[in-house]
Amino acid sequence: MASVLNVSAYLFTRIDDPASLRPVLRERASEAGLRGTILLAEEGVNLFLAGEATAVRDFLDELRVDERFRALAAKESWSDEVPFGRLLVKVKSEIIRMDRPAVRPQDGRAPAVSPDTLRRWLDRGADDDGREVVLVDTRNAFEVDYGTFVGARDWRIERFTQFPDAADSHRDELEGKTVVSFCTGGIRCEKAALHLRAQGVDAYQLDGGILGWFEAQGGAHWSGDCFVFDGREALDPALAARAGA
Repeated sequence: MASVLNVSAYLFTRIDDPASLRPVLRERASEAGLRGTILLAEEGVNLFLAGEATAVRDFLDELRVDERFRALAAKESWSDEVPFGRLLVKVKSEIIRMDRPAVRPQDGRAPAVSPDTLRRWLDRGADDDGREVVLVDTRNAFEVDYGTFVGARDWRIERFTQFPDAADSHRDELEGKTVVSFCTGGIRCEKAALHLRAQGVDAYQLDGGILGWFEAQGGAHWSGDCFVFDGREALDPALAARAGA
């Protein structure tokens, strides 16, 4: 049975001192024997960590003692080996770069749709008000090629900073529809939904992203795997590493 716990977690929350927090978190994670990446910025934290299960969960619990991180929720998966070569803790200008300073999830997130609600909408072919539902994949094109929701919009972007311009150029096809943005774990689609709403689109984010969908709904309405940025390469809807990884 796989014994290494992998977690991905992010939270948009105001951090006034990311540079001073960096050595603190690095020491804690190192002492716990964890490997992976922790990104810090004034807008929040984004992390991907792996290690012994108790050590990983204790690290997250200690992080949540800080009021700023109390709402941090992690998505879990398992592997036979740690899929990271080392531990990196970095300070960035954004925990996910969009280059749109007006988009500030730390000040208030866009409305979210739970996997259960989205499943109901997709099963019936419309939202609860009978409107067409449009899924927008906010990930890079190479990630989409591993797998995506059936019928999702894919604008072939190469990096997330291209998403706002792509969305603006495709705005007409979203007009008058219920739009749900999605990504791997939720961080990109949270910013994406805020940008879309600022442009007058009735946009929501998929709460928990693709990994949250897999956990709640398995492979329903999905085709393929989900690319992940670690040594496993991609996860299937059962949250297991794809064959051969």
